[in-house]
Amino acid sequence: MRVVIDNNVLISAALLKHSVPFKTFEKAVKTHVLLSSHRVLEEFLNTIFKPKFDRYFKDDLAKKGFVISFISTSTDINVKHHITLCRDPKDNMYLELALSGKAACIVTGDKDLLVLDPFRNIRIITPKEFLDQF
Repeated sequence: MRVVIDNNVLISAALLKHSVPFKTFEKAVKTHVLLSSHRVLEEFLNTIFKPKFDRYFKDDLAKKGFVISFISTSTDINVKHHITLCRDPKDNMYLELALSGKAACIVTGDKDLLVLDPFRNIRIITPKEFLDQF
């Protein structure tokens, strides 16, 4: 199954080992195909390297390790769709990625995305729902 995980879930997974978002990331990597795109990766990198997150990592190597894990385990998709449906325009990139990558679901905690479930037969679910259903 092909899966898109949004930035907030990825950041939570990186910051909080043993959390539901971290378990979601692990499961997506181990048993599914995790999708990414240039825009999703750019947002993730811009967020995780903000100084406010430094205190959550014991050192810079731990932060870089998670980044390398995400990059090396995700499949880069060339996004060919343009969507303008979401209330928050920056969230459209997840819909575009899911559609272009033929994803089965988008995993998010973002209400602006969750209200769109299902989106063109793509489920939009929380990390807990992902763990429970898949």
